[in-house]
Amino acid sequence: MVSASASSGSGDFGDSKPSQEAERLARYRLVIEEGAAKGAFVYKILDRETGEVIRQLPREEVARIGDQNSYAAGAVIDTRA
Repeated sequence: MVSASASSGSGDFGDSKPSQEAERLARYRLVIEEGAAKGAFVYKILDRETGEVIRQLPREEVARIGDQNSYAAGAVIDTRA
């Protein structure tokens, strides 16, 4: 039998570091939206409480470049010497 004095803290696991991390991560949700181009998707991680976009893939700048009619794959980088 384990006595209460042998256990760490009050025995409440709600204050443990893994529990705090799980609670923090539970605030976020993944939203997948269809992009402007056919077959393109935008992945956003949102804060459920504030609605703030925490991370977006592709980044907004990259998505805007891909949405332009003049864009072609490989057109972002000039590899000619």
